[in-house]
Amino acid sequence: MGWRVVVVDNRAKLDFKMNYMVVRKECGCNRVYINEIQVLVIASTAVSLTAALLNQLIKAKVKIIFCDEKFNPTSELVSLYGSHNTSKRCREQIEWAEDIKQSVWTTLVKQKIRNQARLLKSMNKPEYSLLDSYVDELQFNDESQREGHAAKVYFNSLFGKLFTRDDDNNINAALDYGYSILLSAINREIVAMGYLTQLGLNHCNQFNPFNLSCDIIEPLRGIVDRYVVGINHTNFTRKERLELIDLLNSEVKIEGTNQYLSAAIKVYCKSIFDALKENDISLIRFVEYEL
Repeated sequence: MGWRVVVVDNRAKLDFKMNYMVVRKECGCNRVYINEIQVLVIASTAVSLTAALLNQLIKAKVKIIFCDEKFNPTSELVSLYGSHNTSKRCREQIEWAEDIKQSVWTTLVKQKIRNQARLLKSMNKPEYSLLDSYVDELQFNDESQREGHAAKVYFNSLFGKLFTRDDDNNINAALDYGYSILLSAINREIVAMGYLTQLGLNHCNQFNPFNLSCDIIEPLRGIVDRYVVGINHTNFTRKERLELIDLLNSEVKIEGTNQYLSAAIKVYCKSIFDALKENDISLIRFVEYEL
């Protein structure tokens, strides 16, 4: 599996030759070795691709993300069979006991709120202490809805009392873009390990094909939030989009070792599946990142 994040955001034709992705533009031609690619972002509707290339990218387990005319991620290509034992993994997933699913979800929510409190504390926001109290008050399966209360306090502290996640503005555009990139990276690992993104632990929307990914992403959202807080919210341009994509190459820590985020996500996802399989939440390994 590759390590490079490749973005194509200008008019180009992409095709396949001798295990390379060939990028043909008006100004010339470039080649990228397919086995080096981890994520391919098609950030322009003026890009055309051959079916032969798409087939080879899927075989190499490359995550392919497509953007619309406003450069927002709108879809991704997901392999039907990401692992040699997909059928076995799917049966395991269907048989996960409700108790362990709820235990894992509780652990993920607790870590999410803990990370939110850490970010507020690093910015000298007094609201961090309220979020710390929510961590202590968190009940099994978050029956008291501490996650929702924490989100309101958290975003109002970061972006002002009038801010809501439903607003049409550059802040939400940046947050949504960054979350989409993280979600796609998680989808890639779930499928590669043979599981179904549709069957979640807590998320169960029948119209959401990525319920499980939406569960797993929760403790990682702070990585995007930290970046968005620090940018100029007057504009959301190509520069910010590329920097959000490049977060996958940022250095984080997991299991006491430094890793690129893209590699750490793989370790993190596997640890969750190990916890579900072994009925042991202590097996979960969270990604640690600087604030």
